[in-house]
Amino acid sequence: MIDRRSLVVSGLAALAAPALVPGRARAFELDPIFTPQQVTFSDAYAPGHLVVLPRAHFLYFVTAPGEARRYGVGVGRAGLEFTGTATIDVKKKWPTWRPTDEMIEREPKTYARFRGNDYVQPGGPENPLGSRALYLFQNGRDTYYRIHGTNQPSSIGRSVSNGCIRMINAHVQDLYQRVPTGTVVTVL
Repeated sequence: MIDRRSLVVSGLAALAAPALVPGRARAFELDPIFTPQQVTFSDAYAPGHLVVLPRAHFLYFVTAPGEARRYGVGVGRAGLEFTGTATIDVKKKWPTWRPTDEMIEREPKTYARFRGNDYVQPGGPENPLGSRALYLFQNGRDTYYRIHGTNQPSSIGRSVSNGCIRMINAHVQDLYQRVPTGTVVTVL
């Protein structure tokens, strides 16, 4: 016969088991508001224009006058965010990555493996830029800001990055197919 203590303990163990067993833990679930969707949008922007509203954590790809495809994004934390207008001058699949010198200086423990060398992390699932990157330029000069995928999907809807605009990998792959080089990006 099972006693009350055994029942309670086994019940608690069953609840904790998914977090303890690899592959049984709950996968990250994106808030549905951040999934790509067609929405009405300001007709002040021409079709093909990208508009980012960092405080709302949305990127809009204008598809027609008054319409846009909206994506949820993660953006730069206070003081590190990009604002202004740029163009996408370079697009890369599975880009390589190296933190800027400023990032290494700001967070020496996080980026210790990059200090004092020219190591560049190869593209792949562990790369912070994710599966695609759109490189933002102003007047022909690299701003070092990117619209890119992420290996940290829980950062979508948050202001946590070193300034770049992060997207779920599948979402940035979709956007990558839609925008050519030369696309204008406005971050408000």
